[in-house]
Amino acid sequence: MFIYYLISIIIIAVDQLTKYLTVENIALHERVTVIPGVLSFTYHQNTGAAWSILEGQMLFFYIVTVIVVGVIIYYMQTAAKGDPLFALSLSFFLGGAIGNFIDRLFLQYVIDMIRLDFINFPIFNIADMALSVGVGLMLVYLLVDEWKNYQKKKAGHTHE
Repeated sequence: MFIYYLISIIIIAVDQLTKYLTVENIALHERVTVIPGVLSFTYHQNTGAAWSILEGQMLFFYIVTVIVVGVIIYYMQTAAKGDPLFALSLSFFLGGAIGNFIDRLFLQYVIDMIRLDFINFPIFNIADMALSVGVGLMLVYLLVDEWKNYQKKKAGHTHE
């Protein structure tokens, strides 16, 4: 399981490094174009969750994040053992959750900076990306798991 915690730590480190570099190099609300019409960086302070929902509800975020992190660690230590895809998805959830929690705890907001200029999409950060990848991996895991269960049931019915 060590490798999965290491993945979480790497996600947290990259997230915090990009946030530090953003604060040090980009003025609040300034837009720095990387690929015209595709990608830019904009320093944004988000006091809510995704798409700025529940703005200013820091106590709620503290409580929810602590519970979520506890549940993720519990599942990593129990159900995810021996299941690499499940463990990997949980490691991305853990890294993303802790990355944004650090901001909320010390700054009272989350630093966002990645802006997709070709679509009307909220500004986000590495922790948000990790959470999204975690969701994608979890969906793949659930689909594969359901397929395996279906195949087992199907094989069991043909031998009767």
